[in-house]
Amino acid sequence: MSDLATKEDLESELERYRRELTGYCYRMLGSSFEAEDAVQDTMVRAWRSIEKFEGRSSLRSWLYRIATNVCLDMLNAGNRRARPMDMSGPTPVAQAQLNARPEVTWLEPVPDGRVLPSVADPAETAVERETIRLAFVAALQHLPPKQRAVLILREVLAWKASEVAELLGTSVASVNSALQRARATLAESPPTVSDTADPLDEEQRKLLERYVAAFEGYDMEALTAVLHDDATLSMPPYDLWLRGHENIVGWMLGVGSVCRGSRLVPTIANGLPAFAHYHAAKDGNGHTPWALMVMEIRDGRIAAINSFLDTARWFPMFGLPDRLEKEEPAEGA
Repeated sequence: MSDLATKEDLESELERYRRELTGYCYRMLGSSFEAEDAVQDTMVRAWRSIEKFEGRSSLRSWLYRIATNVCLDMLNAGNRRARPMDMSGPTPVAQAQLNARPEVTWLEPVPDGRVLPSVADPAETAVERETIRLAFVAALQHLPPKQRAVLILREVLAWKASEVAELLGTSVASVNSALQRARATLAESPPTVSDTADPLDEEQRKLLERYVAAFEGYDMEALTAVLHDDATLSMPPYDLWLRGHENIVGWMLGVGSVCRGSRLVPTIANGLPAFAHYHAAKDGNGHTPWALMVMEIRDGRIAAINSFLDTARWFPMFGLPDRLEKEEPAEGA
């Protein structure tokens, strides 16, 4: 057995790696809930087989080997997460219909705090954030599972080829070949580009303030001014997605007009600015959850609004309130 002599020592050591393992499993699986399940399974397997851990590798490497096997088993069941834009082309607003697909279809958002370890090196932090962006994780889903693992371990976590080969039980040549194939696949369908936005700079803060004012005031002229001409709007679990500010505004003035009177509360998801979107409550008392909006910014405008509508799942995970109380008018107003 290792020198992890007591139950408390082992639990403490395993917990040290929970967050980074969750980030790894999230990139592999594209699901925040499945990632947490995979890490919990990893911890249970590690606990049960600790007697077999002889210290030939580090505890961290051993845990990553277990987590990789757990993820590969899950992926062999045929799971592949996607965004609506990965499933079909955009729909003109005049033809837009809401068709729900099962939740297992969709790439899921994740709170930064669940997957990003506290890293002092700014360069490492930037890579960690960049590689949990929705677009990057969606691009990873196009890779076969083992190529996905190789690419994440080599290019995100900066493992040596020899370390990855040992983890996967294969040769360095095989690892290098898998990495080349993975890079080629990503080059054919590269993730969409968005600006770094964590932390937000002053220009980005002002842009998002304008977006909030336009959305909450339902000012479509102001909303158009903050959107890229080719901005996208998606709404999982519906497979519909729209491209272009004219289609987005058309949707907002049609079916989307139920969003009048909404409130937005800022949060962060996938290394990107996000908002908890609340609708006016039907009972007239405050606002209730409607969507988690994950925003992408490019060249000073909003490039994408990814609205995840299953708030019963997302709001508790992000620690968001299940109701906003009615705002009282200011004194003298």
